[in-house]
Amino acid sequence: MPMTFDSPLSQYIIFVIISGILSVLLAIYAFNNKSNFSGMRALMWSTLLSAVYTFGFAFELASDTVPEIKFWINIEYIGMPFIAPINLLLIMHYVGMDKFTTGKKAWGLFVVPAITFLMVVTNDYHGLFYESLYLRSNSASPVVDVVPGLWYYVHGSYTSGTMFACLFLLFSHGRKTKSIYRKQMVTMALSILIPLAGALSYVLGLTPLGIDPVPMLLGITSALYVYAIFSAGLLTVSPIAREHIFESMRDGVLVLNLSNQIMDFNSAAAQIIPSLTPLAIGKKLEDVWKRGAESGAFSFGLDQEHDVQHEQELKWVRGKETFYYRIRASNLLKPNGQLAGRTIVMIDVTEHTLLQHKLRHLAEIDGLTSIYNRTTFMEKSRELLNASHRQRQPLSFILFDVDHFKQINDRYGHSVGDFALQHIVNICKQGLPTKALLGRYGGEEFAVCLPETELAEAGQIAERLRKEIASTPMYSSAKAISITASFGLTQARTPDVLLEMLLREADVALYRSKHGGRNMVTMMDLEQVHAIETK
Repeated sequence: MPMTFDSPLSQYIIFVIISGILSVLLAIYAFNNKSNFSGMRALMWSTLLSAVYTFGFAFELASDTVPEIKFWINIEYIGMPFIAPINLLLIMHYVGMDKFTTGKKAWGLFVVPAITFLMVVTNDYHGLFYESLYLRSNSASPVVDVVPGLWYYVHGSYTSGTMFACLFLLFSHGRKTKSIYRKQMVTMALSILIPLAGALSYVLGLTPLGIDPVPMLLGITSALYVYAIFSAGLLTVSPIAREHIFESMRDGVLVLNLSNQIMDFNSAAAQIIPSLTPLAIGKKLEDVWKRGAESGAFSFGLDQEHDVQHEQELKWVRGKETFYYRIRASNLLKPNGQLAGRTIVMIDVTEHTLLQHKLRHLAEIDGLTSIYNRTTFMEKSRELLNASHRQRQPLSFILFDVDHFKQINDRYGHSVGDFALQHIVNICKQGLPTKALLGRYGGEEFAVCLPETELAEAGQIAERLRKEIASTPMYSSAKAISITASFGLTQARTPDVLLEMLLREADVALYRSKHGGRNMVTMMDLEQVHAIETK
């Protein structure tokens, strides 16, 4: 009896054909994107063979005679036995077991399917796959029933075992995978479970019309794959491989959503921020950051422009150690270009920053006395002079040098002379105001810039230093060495005065202290300044 379009069997055939079409479309997509993920080629072959199986089954159902049905069964088995082991290869790629998917290890999975195919096409000679194959009686449409042979059970056991192996790998790795990848793994697990459940129900005789539902169910798995590919980024890159890369990064990385909640982080980030634990997932970044840092904070706003990147430096104190990080924030975009969140990369630049500090220290600080060298003193004094002009605040300068310093070097040696300069600097550090700027002007000569200080107050400071130096001998080899110093002072009196002119005035005052008997303080008065300016 010919089938009618509205018969259950013909409707089932239509669904099977739709399932085959979905498999073909997915195979085409996998072929065009096979470079995106190492397992995409396996997906392509899986869906392509599913399409062969599905279309062959559709033609089997549409056939009227046993010879035609046998022919289409042979076509079905070109694809069907190989689908399960190829899916296992796909799952192994997905969970990062790529080393087991090449060479003899991979080809070994196809020995039993290849034998199954040969058994099917030669079944008429041995009956090891089907003991018998006949048309079902009392059926409105031609439907074939079979009596399984020995190899049929071998094939079924191997296929079921392979599918259970897929589920085991997904389950075992799913427990260790962060929640953001679970959607992908659930999709792949369903793509295995649904056909497995259909095959089991067919073996138990629980399917409508007693027909194998697996070809139609393969369309559902194809639809699941399509949904997961475009909604969860399935197979764009293996999450296990992504985690391997993620976890091997030396830089700390955090993934945030649009609400600034932490969605993911790597172990390097957890080492930087101790409060980053699995419990931090879903919490606001600023809350976790406050608990993890003792100093420093940062904030980056989400930028609606694409490819926007922000950077800033951060000093971080943890216990007795100080670290420096370059914090880089980048927008995270969905495949359609919409803003999805951002990534925060924390690059440890401690070694580089400390080296910069050391180089800056060498460039700015006098190596012997550990105070500013002449170049840095001049730069910073010029800044203070300009600020005093803007703020209309007084500013004074002191120049002083060690009396008879050459005699100290000649009598006791240069090492003692160096120690004498350090001795003077230590006295100055204790006696100068915190706002004072101290620098080694050259040789045994020193300079002091005193912001917000009138000349009279500067004179008092200089006198205290002179007395302290004179009354504090330096001890060398258990011998006390008396040291004195001579001082010259001046004050910035006009807004347009140059730094070089002020230092010249202080130097003239220092020269007068030297010629006046040393160990004394001389301040430039207004008449003396005019005399210098007219020279």
